[in-house]
Amino acid sequence: MALAARLVFLFLFRSSWCAPQQPCHPGDEFLGRCSNSASDAKPTCTELNLGYCNDMDYSRTIFPNILGHRTRVEAESGAEYLLLSVIHGLLNGECSPDIRLVGCSVLASPCRNDKMVKPCRSTCEALRKDCSHAFESIDMAWPYFLDCDRFFASDQEGCFDPLAGLKARQEQTLSNLSPEEPSTIIQFTYTSNSQMYSVLKRTAAKCSHISHVYSIGRSTEGRDLMVIEFSNNPGRHELLEPEIKIVGNMHGNEVLGRQLLIYLAQYLCSEYILGNQRVQAIVNTTRIHLLASMNPDGYELAASEGHLLNGWTNGRTNAQNIDLNRNFPDLTSVFYINRRSRHFRIDHIPIPDAYWFGKVAPETYAVMKWIRSLPFVQSASLHGGELVVSYPFDLSRHPREERMLSPTPDEQVFKLLARTYADAHATMSNNDTDRCGASFYRTGGIINGALWYSFAGGMSDFNYLHTNCLEITVELGCDKFPAEAELYPEWKRNKEALLSFMESVHRGLKGVVKDANGNGIKGATVSVRGIRKDVTTAEDGDYWRLLNPGTHILTATARGYSRVSKRVHLPHNMNKAGRVDFVLQKVPVEPDIDDHLFPTVDTWDRFDPYNQFERFSDPDLAQGGPEREEKPWWWNYFSQSGISPPNWLLRNA
Repeated sequence: MALAARLVFLFLFRSSWCAPQQPCHPGDEFLGRCSNSASDAKPTCTELNLGYCNDMDYSRTIFPNILGHRTRVEAESGAEYLLLSVIHGLLNGECSPDIRLVGCSVLASPCRNDKMVKPCRSTCEALRKDCSHAFESIDMAWPYFLDCDRFFASDQEGCFDPLAGLKARQEQTLSNLSPEEPSTIIQFTYTSNSQMYSVLKRTAAKCSHISHVYSIGRSTEGRDLMVIEFSNNPGRHELLEPEIKIVGNMHGNEVLGRQLLIYLAQYLCSEYILGNQRVQAIVNTTRIHLLASMNPDGYELAASEGHLLNGWTNGRTNAQNIDLNRNFPDLTSVFYINRRSRHFRIDHIPIPDAYWFGKVAPETYAVMKWIRSLPFVQSASLHGGELVVSYPFDLSRHPREERMLSPTPDEQVFKLLARTYADAHATMSNNDTDRCGASFYRTGGIINGALWYSFAGGMSDFNYLHTNCLEITVELGCDKFPAEAELYPEWKRNKEALLSFMESVHRGLKGVVKDANGNGIKGATVSVRGIRKDVTTAEDGDYWRLLNPGTHILTATARGYSRVSKRVHLPHNMNKAGRVDFVLQKVPVEPDIDDHLFPTVDTWDRFDPYNQFERFSDPDLAQGGPEREEKPWWWNYFSQSGISPPNWLLRNA
């Protein structure tokens, strides 16, 4: 028995000794990470001669390398080397040349005394911590050959830092510079749709503690309507924190607003990290939502023609040839018809059922759902073609008057909002009659929308009559598609105006409407005597009411609760919103006279009643169903090169 056991052991030992080695797991081979091809090549030191790695701090390398490439030619033919050659462009220069240098240290490790020296694991881990967000922003997986555990060594094992020389050169350069305050660096160029998504995702990942991106839906051609949010608690509404939105590129050929919002997102992120106290105060006290492009399909058409060839209207509409700023429900006409009725509420006017039988653009549908889902306080829509700020109403109160002053009940508040942006802009409010928008110099660069020209179905009127939100329209300049050289000057002209507008949401009054037990009451109304426009409370009972300085009488009420009024004085020198809370007592519910005098099937909660447009906000689409099944935009770099497809770069592989 003992002899048999020895023979079996010897057989197994010899079999295992003679069996060919297979260092590559089958799954890794399928993903293109390595090959199971047998290699008897003896490790050999050779001169480092890889084009994209020739600036390493050593001159000799060794083959086979860590990844099993037996020769320089084999290494150069792999997807790993191709990735290093294009990574600077893919990531817009971020983490460059760090990623390339660390990648080269794996493909071509230094050779000392005829032995390979592996790169340091600590360098790899620091790189992954700082740069993984850049890969996530373009939906690319972290490269397998930068796996810190598999291909890197610890300090105790003996390793080298491939970034040591770069760090030393950077420190030397910094020491030669005169000491200055750190600043934000922004690349003032036009961005394609894919680049826009990448920049926004990368910005959100860089500032994940104050920012995140989300999609509110898809365009006609399936492009994301991507919003980037800034808040000290991103992703959720905080009690008494006002919410503000800024929308750009509603008309696809009016491109400056789109670029300004992309720059603003980068500015808020970078300046917050650098300790800019003003930016930190804005972000810490406000929830900001930036929709850089409401019409990415129209932009695609306008950008294909470019600055010099783009006409006045090409790309203005969406892919269905719908003007999005004429596609919202015309609630202004409903208001004009009923404005003399004492019982008609002009706030939160329902969407008429008839609207849904028309042609509703998916972009319009997505923005309407977005507006209804969050308690926005104020908003701006950025356009181009003039230099002026207009405010509601945009539809004339007289059907035969194309230019007629048509004020809202909040005319004075709207004027102050418009004045805030125009006065902070470098040239909008000056009296230079030779400037763009010279016809508005007498009004200081602001105008009532209907007094300028009248139209129905606008987004600003819809915001005002359907929600609590007050929205102004900012015309940024006469050139709808300015030359790229003008982007930086335009940013300088508008930066202060954008910051001031965001700060201006902290004016007027805010508070919480509670019941006797201290619970917030959702949907309670807060009215101001003399202003026929109420606001309603959010989920937790909080409200915001933009008001000018002065004495105001506020009344809070809710169905089934008592009515409480308070007299409030807002001084001119207040730099933040005053707080006024209400406590309502339960009372018996009485029949609402409006239910008898104005019977209607239309209610505020009745939205897309026939589910004709629900597909535009399909959560599977919003989370990236069909689109995620497609290969990402950068895949063509590899698929057209003739190499084995690097499936390891796909995040879902």
